[in-house]
Amino acid sequence: MSSKEINWDSPLNSLISGKKSKTVDKLISSGKKSVKDLLWIFPLRTQILPKVQPFSQAHSESLFKGVGHILSFRDQPNFKSMGKGKVPLSNITATIQDKFSDGTLTLKWFNCYPSQVKSLKEHKYIYFTGSLSEFMGQFQLINPEVIDLTQSDWQKSIQDWQESDQESVKVQYPTIEGISPHHLSALFDKIPDILWENILDPLPPEILKKRELLSLGKTFQLIHGKCEISELKKNYLPQAHKRIIYEEFFSEQLKIQTRREHLKDKPGIKLKSSKWDKFKELFPYELTEGQISSLNDISKDLLKGSPMMRLIQGDVGSGKTTVALIAALTVIEEGYQAAIMCPTESLALQHYLTFKGLLPDNHPVDLLIGSQSKKEKEAVYSDLEEGKVSLVVGTHALIQESVQFKNLAIAIIDEQHKFGVDQRMRLINKGDSCHCLLMTATPIPRSLSLTQYGDLDLSVINSMPSDRKGTQTRIVTHETYQKFLSFLKTRVSMREQAYIVVPAIEDNPEQDMLNLEVVLKKYCDYFPDFKIVGLHGKMKPNEKNDAFINFREKQIDILISTSVIEVGINNPNATIMAILSPERFGLSSLHQLRGRVGRGNKPGFCFLVSDKELSATALERLRVIESSTNGFKIAEEDLRIRGEGDVFGKDQSGIKTTRILTSLIENQDTLLNAREDLEDIKVNYPQIFREYVDKASQDELLFKTV
Repeated sequence: MSSKEINWDSPLNSLISGKKSKTVDKLISSGKKSVKDLLWIFPLRTQILPKVQPFSQAHSESLFKGVGHILSFRDQPNFKSMGKGKVPLSNITATIQDKFSDGTLTLKWFNCYPSQVKSLKEHKYIYFTGSLSEFMGQFQLINPEVIDLTQSDWQKSIQDWQESDQESVKVQYPTIEGISPHHLSALFDKIPDILWENILDPLPPEILKKRELLSLGKTFQLIHGKCEISELKKNYLPQAHKRIIYEEFFSEQLKIQTRREHLKDKPGIKLKSSKWDKFKELFPYELTEGQISSLNDISKDLLKGSPMMRLIQGDVGSGKTTVALIAALTVIEEGYQAAIMCPTESLALQHYLTFKGLLPDNHPVDLLIGSQSKKEKEAVYSDLEEGKVSLVVGTHALIQESVQFKNLAIAIIDEQHKFGVDQRMRLINKGDSCHCLLMTATPIPRSLSLTQYGDLDLSVINSMPSDRKGTQTRIVTHETYQKFLSFLKTRVSMREQAYIVVPAIEDNPEQDMLNLEVVLKKYCDYFPDFKIVGLHGKMKPNEKNDAFINFREKQIDILISTSVIEVGINNPNATIMAILSPERFGLSSLHQLRGRVGRGNKPGFCFLVSDKELSATALERLRVIESSTNGFKIAEEDLRIRGEGDVFGKDQSGIKTTRILTSLIENQDTLLNAREDLEDIKVNYPQIFREYVDKASQDELLFKTV
């Protein structure tokens, strides 16, 4: 393909005219297929290289171009690189005499291969470029680029040099997929110049003007240095970055909208009626406004005739399980089946026992977990396939190929963030046009919900049952440890129960984590009259289940556990949660653990117990938990500290994010602008919106979750 025939949609290998190229092969295997994909490989830096100057014009922390001859050359072996089978590396120091003055400069290269040393030794007159720094009052350049000069070049005057050697743009790309910056830069140079003037921008001009955004063409020209030097000198790069941040959010929101459009077009089970009021009588408490609102949302979804994809978001202890059960009973009422999938056997068992205690005999409930015997599992398989059981609670065991439903109408995923996309879809696909209800107890900051969960309908339970007494939180240091033990003894003596959470099972000296067995022995010594049991993820499933049941039935006073109790465990008589080495947990995990107590009509107490001096940062984090019970505030702080990660990663949403510059924390306003503009385009520019959606629909990952 000739350069005139190449466009941005041309295959990447069209840049090399049919030749074999390791650079192109590596890029193609990493997912970059077209010339256009190169635009999203951003440079580490774009700099203006000055003209050649006398050494007297040198300024620290600036780029410098000079001409000189080598006065001295010192080659020292790098002893750290020496060893059997290793190539010996060298550190080089050269003193350079300026061609145009009496000044000298020091040039240094580190970790040079023998071939580099040999090449540098052969130089006499050099033309060099690098970044100046100052060391002990002397200017030096570290790892500068050097070109060997001929005798005729050396004879040129400073005027000749400055007339022939103009300012230029230096673009330094990162090393990606094992491809050196040099080879990447060479590939970019093969892009025909005319293409840089023809980058399509589908955004309407009115929106560009409204948001004061550069065009995509000008943006990519600035980022890749394919522009006038004067534009870089005017510092237009921040404006280019602003447009990229907007573009990344806009593209993400477009994918979300496309999935929503696709979902609405699919047929779903449409109930004749979705009245749920009568099921309130099953519960010994009044439903909160948040629960009622969520159930009304679900009721409307079940009447639409398209599959429900709704996320119920509620803080720990807000009553999501009640909503899930009523939603299940609503579809069961019309002859369908419902399945609730939990991330752990302990949580599945707890739900099963709770439902068995609430439901009358004409609503049989089954349990399906990995630790059941083959005979028990086969009995459940048979009952589900024949429709004898309308409600099943289970773990990943529900998504095995051997599990078949007669008419599954709703798949409920509890603690949905514990499951990957494929796992959720395998359960949903066991029903024809099945509805899906996701639940999470992790409060989601608005910016994160608009990206990771923007294609889902969202219901929020933001109120707690009226009988809850809440939980107080205190940081325990070495000075207050004995008071904590005394308080613990008093409450347990009153027949209340306690969790002691440790961050590890086995001793790990490198990370200085507490050992569960050591802690168990310590607390048994502290309280010889109490029944104390250890619990961790490496125990056999039946042993873990026995421990949970015995704790639930008040046969255990203190449960020493790892964070396996974080998710969904409910024991109203447990009033004390002590978390050892709390600085090793994320804020959201601490909040989740704290939510295991204060769930009944007795107040809860959470103690953050540290046995060492905490850093100022660690103490600040713990004080967020100590001072706030607002899950959203805590989640925002956790997002700020830990970052959002890849919100469209494989395990969660099924859409691969291409965010490079965007931060959910720093760029929330831009996210809201992009979302608002997409809605504007949908209404006022329907043809452009349809083109957007048609193009986004070609993404093979896009519909992985619908």
